[in-house]
Amino acid sequence: MMKVLHFGRFFRPSFGGIERHVDLLLSALKDEIHVDNLVANDRFATETIAPHGYPVYQIASLGTLASTALCPTMPWWARKLHRIHAYDIVHLHFPDPLAHLAFSCIPSRVKLVISWHSDIVRQRKLLRLYRPFLKDIIERADAIIAATPRHFSSSTQLERRYEAKFHVVPYGLDYSPFSSAAAPDDAQRIRRDFPGKTLVFAVGRHVYYKGFDHLIRALEHTKNVHLLLGGEGPLTDELQALARRRGLGDRVTFLGRIPEKALAAHYHAADIVCLPSIEPSEAFGLVQLEAMACKKPVISCELNNGVTYVNQHGVTGLVVPPGDSPALAAAINGLAVDPERRHYLGEAGRLRATEEFSLEKMKRGTLRIYEQLINARSLRDTL
Repeated sequence: MMKVLHFGRFFRPSFGGIERHVDLLLSALKDEIHVDNLVANDRFATETIAPHGYPVYQIASLGTLASTALCPTMPWWARKLHRIHAYDIVHLHFPDPLAHLAFSCIPSRVKLVISWHSDIVRQRKLLRLYRPFLKDIIERADAIIAATPRHFSSSTQLERRYEAKFHVVPYGLDYSPFSSAAAPDDAQRIRRDFPGKTLVFAVGRHVYYKGFDHLIRALEHTKNVHLLLGGEGPLTDELQALARRRGLGDRVTFLGRIPEKALAAHYHAADIVCLPSIEPSEAFGLVQLEAMACKKPVISCELNNGVTYVNQHGVTGLVVPPGDSPALAAAINGLAVDPERRHYLGEAGRLRATEEFSLEKMKRGTLRIYEQLINARSLRDTL
């Protein structure tokens, strides 16, 4: 059986986009091949868990610096696990300098796959120091996977001369929790709390690149619109203060972290779902697929990457310039008064999500790349 080690960054109850993708992928692959996930713990303790049927090795961490976990023993654990399992492939999920370092302890005969989730965007000064090492590992990689063609075309850190290594494998979701039958009573209860209002739903970590401050400001240019804002993070207090300062305290409901089982009800209760991210750190936006699965139109920002590859302007939703609160408001206002357009966009979104971004396509596309690498090595070894 093929054996693959993934470096999935973290494994937490509240997943970020990369971590959630890795979990979905490994959950899909575990019945086909042997998969392990090596991640940083959120405390100084090393633990092994298997909540979704595959092993997750959580390595003791001293915290994070520049969004990178400080796990001094991660390279040692990578080497130890390889000695035990003799992996055929190591699969890194970038950006992640720690996984890059740990991979250096794996023998060179092991095939290397990199999933390119995003360029390094915010840590520009550190990037200047790291870039020569990044170029080296891109050179070393046997395959580089991205979720959309725009991940490659928009990247400033992947050189075109490596195009032979590029593979597009769309992300996929399990859409069953978001079906029209999901929590209809809960959705109705949410709507009853806001009679006569157009409900806009947004959810994600409260960090700078999500652009939630611009969405809150957009409410000043709307009428009869109420924002349900899920998630939490370092900017939660600032966002709440902004809403109060702008006199919008009664038009924004801060929901906090929404349990996974309750997500579908909030999507179905909403009229519009908004992803107002302003930086290409948001390179895809899984919440868009969740919204589309619930037949909701999406409003997102033009980041010239995978975000608007998923949400197509005028087809599945609307796209506006990033950081432009009046443009966000205009898009919300336009959809608020046009239920027929909301219905049309929602139906098209559901079709696009289920046909183009399925778990089965993600699993089969990844396995195909793995098999090509192993077959190429076997052929080389026989010559």
